[in-house]
Amino acid sequence: MEKKLVQYPVVDAFTDTAFKGNPAAVCILEEERDEEWLQAVAREFNFSETGYLTGASGSGLPSSNNGGSSPRFRLRWFTPVQEVDLFGHATLAAAHTLFTSGMVDSDTIEFMTLSGILTAKRVPETKSSEILKVQDGDVPGIWIELDLPVVPIAEDDAEQISCVSKVLNGTSIVEIKKTAKDDYFIVIPSGKEVEEFQPQFDEIKRCPGRGIIITGSAQPDSGFDFVDRFFNPKLGQNEDPVCGSAHCALAPY
Repeated sequence: MEKKLVQYPVVDAFTDTAFKGNPAAVCILEEERDEEWLQAVAREFNFSETGYLTGASGSGLPSSNNGGSSPRFRLRWFTPVQEVDLFGHATLAAAHTLFTSGMVDSDTIEFMTLSGILTAKRVPETKSSEILKVQDGDVPGIWIELDLPVVPIAEDDAEQISCVSKVLNGTSIVEIKKTAKDDYFIVIPSGKEVEEFQPQFDEIKRCPGRGIIITGSAQPDSGFDFVDRFFNPKLGQNEDPVCGSAHCALAPY
């Protein structure tokens, strides 16, 4: 059986500096691959996330705007240990790859995912001065806007909250909730305390749920609204450098 080479860029998402932000590999597939292969590749990359792109039909990739409609791709995300149903930075990496490679000539891309249809838009630079400008060699800088789903948060039972409280090791807690993605959502008094927090990953692994988000308000003069971190040792990496999907709960909160 002929072996087909797989093209894959590695994109540093949420940064304008090489080797910072959150790296994701984006594998561009000409045909569907079995899950064992997808997981093995993600394990070998060992990034917090590896994305796999195929055409919406499962084979080939569209190269035009399909007669006026937005090009649509199938997108799957794998951590080093399992497939997940929503990941933000690998979605941004996939959109950046398609927009800057010349593979699409549309300003909108739709991704078919386990979380439904997600949209990425190439928007005018003047639309917002706060969106990160992406440069890629000789490719002009572009702005990318993602439309991601809201992840609801709700109260959790007292017994499990007691377990999670031990992970904070004496840090004051303003509020504890649970997201619909089975992550604990912990608000502490300040962003400075979020930055200085020393996680105990063995204790985090013992807690129920998938992972733990901690957040606190940023300093008023910092230019930011809040500071957050996401600890996910059960997904194969102790801490996600920048977790886009966590902000699907953080932003509406």
